[in-house]
Amino acid sequence: MQTLRAQRVLSTFRGSSWPVLVDTGEQKVVVKLRGTAEGMRPLVAELVVGALADALGLLTPTRYLVELPPQLPSDDPHEELRDLLERSHGSNLGLRFLEGFRNVTVADAGRIKTELAAQIVWLDALVQNPDRTQKNPNLMIKAGQIALIDHGAALDFHHDWRSVTEQAPREPGQFVAQHLLQVAEPALQAADQALAPRISRDVLEAALAQVPDGFFAELSADAPARQRAAYVAYLKKRLQAPRPFVAPGKNVPFQFGR
Repeated sequence: MQTLRAQRVLSTFRGSSWPVLVDTGEQKVVVKLRGTAEGMRPLVAELVVGALADALGLLTPTRYLVELPPQLPSDDPHEELRDLLERSHGSNLGLRFLEGFRNVTVADAGRIKTELAAQIVWLDALVQNPDRTQKNPNLMIKAGQIALIDHGAALDFHHDWRSVTEQAPREPGQFVAQHLLQVAEPALQAADQALAPRISRDVLEAALAQVPDGFFAELSADAPARQRAAYVAYLKKRLQAPRPFVAPGKNVPFQFGR
């Protein structure tokens, strides 16, 4: 990934994670900050899910590493933001600002082509993303082009590895039922047949390779290679047929790390 250096904070997207719009001198970038209460896990999720979306041909913003220096100038004087910026020195996650895009509405969602809608639902169910609902569509649109954004809530399992069991990746969850994009089972089955072969072990490993070692170092004392292998094993098991979020059925035996 390209590394950019922040020169100024232009504005803030108020909310729990306080992403900021930053001028890097080369372009405007939305930056997810490492100093939030959620820490590095949302940044890891953004990188991994973004890489998987790329592999499936789904549009997501280009990702960058963005270096935040001390005393970064900000056009937003909010004291809480200043404190957050001071806790976020070093490498953060940048996402290309989608110029001209707007948030998808429920009406827009109803007009998304069935094939694309099913592909988005399939990806979200695979990565256990609970945050693509009518309340938070997390889709943007420009001239009919749909972009997927904000995947920080995905990969919920990495918040507590101690609670992950052999069965955990095989749980279907409510990701399909609660999704903004409601698709019929045949459409989801068609997406499954088309997309699952594209997510090989090599693709999973390449997605995890996008996460810098420094990000993993703040999550665990385990070596980054060991942490990456755990993510790959979890997602590989979730991808085993029959995929539980598409057609729950008898699970195929699997051992982590295989």
